[in-house]
Amino acid sequence: MSANDFYDYVIVGAGSAGCVLANRLSRDARNTVCLLEAGGKDNWIWFHIPVGYLFAIGNPRADWMFKTEEEPGLNGRALNYPRGKVLGGCSAINAMIYMRGQREDYDNWRQMGLEGWGWDDVRGIFRRHLDHYLGEGEHHGAGGEWRVDQPRIRWELLDSFIEAAVEAGIPRTEDFNTGSNEGVAYFHVNQKNGRRWSAARGFLRPALSRQNLKVETHAHATRILFEGRRAVGVEFLQNGQLRQIRARREVILSAGAIASPKLLQLSGIGDGALLQQNGIEVLHHLPGVGENLQDHLQLRPIYRVEGVRTLNEDYRSWVKKGYMALEYALFRRGPLTMAPSQLGAFTRSSPDYATPNLQFHIQPLSLDKFGEEPHPFPAFTASVCNLRPTSRGSVKLRSPDPSAPPSIRPNYLATLEDQQVAVDALRLVRRIVSMPALQRYNPQEYRPGAHLTTDEELLHGARDIGTTIFHPVGTAKMGTENDPLAVTDSRLRVRGIEGLRVIDASVMPAITSGNTNSPTMMIAEKGAAMILEDQTAQNTQLLRSA
Repeated sequence: MSANDFYDYVIVGAGSAGCVLANRLSRDARNTVCLLEAGGKDNWIWFHIPVGYLFAIGNPRADWMFKTEEEPGLNGRALNYPRGKVLGGCSAINAMIYMRGQREDYDNWRQMGLEGWGWDDVRGIFRRHLDHYLGEGEHHGAGGEWRVDQPRIRWELLDSFIEAAVEAGIPRTEDFNTGSNEGVAYFHVNQKNGRRWSAARGFLRPALSRQNLKVETHAHATRILFEGRRAVGVEFLQNGQLRQIRARREVILSAGAIASPKLLQLSGIGDGALLQQNGIEVLHHLPGVGENLQDHLQLRPIYRVEGVRTLNEDYRSWVKKGYMALEYALFRRGPLTMAPSQLGAFTRSSPDYATPNLQFHIQPLSLDKFGEEPHPFPAFTASVCNLRPTSRGSVKLRSPDPSAPPSIRPNYLATLEDQQVAVDALRLVRRIVSMPALQRYNPQEYRPGAHLTTDEELLHGARDIGTTIFHPVGTAKMGTENDPLAVTDSRLRVRGIEGLRVIDASVMPAITSGNTNSPTMMIAEKGAAMILEDQTAQNTQLLRSA
C-alpha cells in the first residue's frame, strides 16, 4: 500500500451528498479526501438535457436497476426502484424539483431529541449554497453552487389545472420553499439555462482541480475496514481488482438509503441474526440498520382529454420532435427542458391534518411506466402522494456477495391510515378534475377508472396504480440513545463505532414533506460542518496536550 492510498477522509458515494461533502472537506488544502463512486463519469448527453431522465432511468449505465420484492400492498406487484449510478448520483437522473419540505418536518426531528435539526437551525443551511433565480432574499440565497431556475415551458392544460385547483379550494402560491408549501404553482427546478444542474456539476466539478481531492470512478465498495471498533478504510472493487484505501480521520458513507445500509451490513454492522444468516461475522449488533425505510408512494390517475395540447401527440409527430430539438438547440427552451413533473400542489387529504399531507405532480402526458412511450391519445397525469406515510419497510442483505442487490421491501399501504389517505387522495383528484376549468377539455378517467366508487374499490385501484416516486429515506436513522432503531446520533456518527459516519438520506428519522434531494444536500452541508468542527476540536486538544 502506497502513501497515496492514505487520506484524511474517504467518502463512499458521489451522489447528492457525496459531492457536497467532497467539496466542503477538500476546501481546506490541509485535508486530503478520496471520493469513491461505483458508477462512471457524467459524460453522456442525457445526463445534461433535462428530458434525458427518460433515457437514464432503466438504463444500467445510469441506474442501479434495483427492484423491490413483491409488495402485498400493491396487489403483489414488484416495482423498479431507480437509483443513480454516476457522478452526481440521483441528482443526475431525478426530477430536478427544488423542494425543502415543511417547517414542521424539521421541528419534528428536533422534538425527537435531535438538537440542531429544527427548521430555524437548517433554514440558513439551505440558503447558504443556493443560487436562486429570484436572487438574495428572505428565503433564498444567490451565488452558491446549487442553481435553481424557473421552468422554461408552460402548458395551457397545466394553467387550467391551476385554475381548477383554486376552484377546489387550494390557494395559489409563488414559492413552495418558505417553510409552508401549501398551494399550487409551477415547480422551481435545478437547471441552469435549460440544462440539468446536478450535484456533480454544482459541487464536484469546481473542486476537481484541487490537488488534495481524488475521485475514483467504477469503484464499488465491498466492505469497511476496521481496527477493533474503529473504521480505518474501505475495500473496493475497481476494474476487476480488489483495492483498499485508508482513512486517517473518518470514513463517510454517502451511498444513499439503499446502498449505505447494505454496506454497513456487509461490514458486520446491523442486526446480528441477519448477518449470521448471511455468513457475516458480527462486529456490532445494531438492529436499526436497514429498518425504518420510508418512501413516497405516488398514485398516478390518468385522464384522457380533448381540444388541448399534450406531450403524448407531440411525441408521435416527427415534425414536432424536430421542432422541439431545434427550439432546444437555439433557445434552450421547450419540451426538452421539461422535468418529469412541471406543476405541483400541496394540500390536505382531510381536515384532520394540520399541514398539507398530499403532494401533486401534474404532467401534460401519460404513460404506463417510466421507460415506456406515452399513450397514443391526448392525456394528462395527476400524480398524488402521501407526504407522511406511516408504513415502514426495510433494506436487507440477501447475500454476502457485495454485487448482489439487497432485498428492498417498502411495505407500502401497510397501515390503515395510509390506506385511507390513498382513498381520499383519489377522491380529491376527481374533485379537482370536476371543476369548470378542466371540464372544458372533457376529461375521462382512464386510470384507475371511473367505475371504482366505493372506498374498497378505490383502495384496490390505488394498489394497482401506485408506484415509487424515488424518495427512499430513513434506513440509518438519526436517533437518541433511547431509540432502539437509531443507527446514527445527531452528529451523524454510527453508534458504537468510531471514525464512521453516515451522511445521506438514510439518516432522516422521518421523511420530509416533499422531494428529498435538496434536504439530502442540506444534511451533507451540515454534516461537513460537523466534521470540520470536530476536526478543529481534536486539533486544539492535541495542541494543548503537546
